[in-house]
Amino acid sequence: MLLRSNMERHKTVSPDPTETVRELDVYMLSVGVIYIVIIICCYCFLWPIDRNKVVESLRLSWQSLSKLLPFLMAIFGLVGLFQEFIPAELITQHLGKSSSLFSLLISSFAGAVSIGPPLAAYPLAETLLSAGAWPPAIAAFVFSWITIGIITLPFEATTFGLHFALVRNGISFIAAMLCGLILGLLL
Repeated sequence: MLLRSNMERHKTVSPDPTETVRELDVYMLSVGVIYIVIIICCYCFLWPIDRNKVVESLRLSWQSLSKLLPFLMAIFGLVGLFQEFIPAELITQHLGKSSSLFSLLISSFAGAVSIGPPLAAYPLAETLLSAGAWPPAIAAFVFSWITIGIITLPFEATTFGLHFALVRNGISFIAAMLCGLILGLLL
């Protein structure tokens, strides 16, 4: 809410959208630096208490980053392709407000067939929003990315049973569209 009100205030002061994007980039960078400083302080505090656990924690962190990094690079590459090769008019036409229910269906399905950590959905969602997508459709996209697993459905079915997997994914698909609609009412 605070970020939104700050962005709205800046929009009224400066009509240049690139300036607002730059301000958001500076904000995100500041938040990232603050997190890194807090984490470094935690490691420094914990080092004298148990060096072995700190080293093990750093090793596990590095392993997680090395597994996630190729995927994140691919997502950012996809974001770049979207920004340069998919016309904003096309995104507005299929995911814009004028296609309301259709855009909710498309975005919910796109999120459902996507695979990867939720972190990867946000840069792609930002790109779609800046290209003219309807915010409720993007909310449905992110929600379905996180909660629906079409690609992982066979594994889920063998683990929990086919009926459970289908019902859970079906309810999540409907919930993704409802979440998008509720967001549309609140904005």
